[in-house]
Amino acid sequence: MLKAFDLEREGIFEAINTSYKELQAELARLQQKIKEEQLPVLVIFEGWDASGKGTLINELIQELDPRGYKVEVFHESTEEEKRKPFLWRFWQKIPRKGEIMIFDRSWYRELVDDLPSKSNKYKLDVDDIINFEEILIDEGILLIKIFLHVSKKEQKSRLKALLSDDSTKWQVKEKDIYQNKNYSEYYEHYDNLLSKTNTPKSPWHLIDSSDKKNASKFLIHTAVELFKNMLIKEDMNLRSSENIDFDYLNQKVLPLSNVDLSLDISDEEYKKKLKKLQEKIKLLAYDLYREKIPTIIVFEGWDAAGKGGNIKRLTKSIDPRGYEVIPIAAPDETEKKYHYLWRFWKHLPKTGHMTIFDRSWYGRVMVERVEDFASENEWRRAYDEINQMESHLKSYKAIVLKFFIHIDKEEQLARFKAREENPDKRYKITDEDWRNREKWNLYESAINEMIYKTNTSYAPWHIVPGNSKKYARVFVLEKTIEEMELALKKHK
Repeated sequence: MLKAFDLEREGIFEAINTSYKELQAELARLQQKIKEEQLPVLVIFEGWDASGKGTLINELIQELDPRGYKVEVFHESTEEEKRKPFLWRFWQKIPRKGEIMIFDRSWYRELVDDLPSKSNKYKLDVDDIINFEEILIDEGILLIKIFLHVSKKEQKSRLKALLSDDSTKWQVKEKDIYQNKNYSEYYEHYDNLLSKTNTPKSPWHLIDSSDKKNASKFLIHTAVELFKNMLIKEDMNLRSSENIDFDYLNQKVLPLSNVDLSLDISDEEYKKKLKKLQEKIKLLAYDLYREKIPTIIVFEGWDAAGKGGNIKRLTKSIDPRGYEVIPIAAPDETEKKYHYLWRFWKHLPKTGHMTIFDRSWYGRVMVERVEDFASENEWRRAYDEINQMESHLKSYKAIVLKFFIHIDKEEQLARFKAREENPDKRYKITDEDWRNREKWNLYESAINEMIYKTNTSYAPWHIVPGNSKKYARVFVLEKTIEEMELALKKHK
């Protein structure tokens, strides 16, 4: 990609007829329009060392309202960030609706800085990045990727100028000099990386930054055109009323229909097993902590299926400093301004720790689908987005355990009535629970499709027979132990 750019860049700047001042004014007007339309924008800057990222970012924001943008600088990962999934720190900073976020370096940082090794990690990171960008764009974020290009001679000249001044020489690192000395190797690496990640949805915009004045003009011209295109697309989406044709699940495949809800366990056997299993989990949790293996456990299920009781028995003997339980309710006003996965990425555990989600990202394809809180396009797209997210967590060496606690309609009714009659449990039953019950068949269809489409080899579903609470608790503990032991075995 760089090779083609080098052949074509002569005369690129001369093709822009609008003056620099007019472009800046237009960009400022478009910023206000983006704010009014509540559209999120993310601009990332990558490029050669000493290519002028800081200078061009400063030029980009000159006429913008500072209340409507943020600039985030990504340095090398901290020790804390290294204990999180690769994409975790970038998810924390994605733009909310109506905001322009500018990244000085990005998720490409490690790939740009280092020449690719022969390990599989490079390929995994590239695949994760492509999937991540697609998820952001599909949710409506305008992603603008800028790569600043300079020649070897120009880079060397800039490094020399920085080193000759006491006030700027601190900016030059050994890796910068190393990069210039090995310019041809990095050139081939960048050409390959840019080509691999230059997708139709997420193209790279290459800028020759040798001439800073012209580079600034070209950058702002690019931003103006992309902002305009975004607003045109948004206007078309608002006017469009056509339904998108989707392929529906073959209803012959019904995961819930294969669950034997008559399974039970005696009180005596339950008490005996419970204590033994809880002690085993306590020891395994310590082993996972020592080996720095993170654990993510998701609990989904019908209302009154027993998620809380299962979580209580699971965490009974585990050191409370090593786990966190995250109860998920409807998104609040702040969370609604971000991509729907944003609020879940915030809570992912660091290495050696455990996060338990009491409901999860699967709300997008269950309650949000059934209650029309998400459009059909949004919830149908979510299956792939969730699978990609869980695949990334697995590449982070995490245990990903997913439980769906299944009960029948009669058992749910009995539990609802029991809660209403018990003063200590009356708070657990709400009008919403009764309303959801009236839509049992719709939820059942959504759950079957969810399990069918997100039951992967790296994050399989465990459907828990839940009519017997005691049987369900033992089932969950045994499956958790099984996955913990398997992860430790693979790790060693």
